[in-house]
Amino acid sequence: MAELKVKLVKSIIGRKQDQIDTVKALGLRKIRSEKIHKDTPNIRGMINKVSHLVEVEEV
Repeated sequence: MAELKVKLVKSIIGRKQDQIDTVKALGLRKIRSEKIHKDTPNIRGMINKVSHLVEVEEV
């Protein structure tokens, strides 16, 4: 199964609470923090919800 590297590139300050919760659920805390996840439909949906805040790269 492929893996995705997710990197937070924009701040979550002033965002809606559901977007903040989604970023935290992805394991991202500070700007430029990165996390590797398995490529599953659940993770893809979370990334899609906050796509304007994160960068995604296949590993």
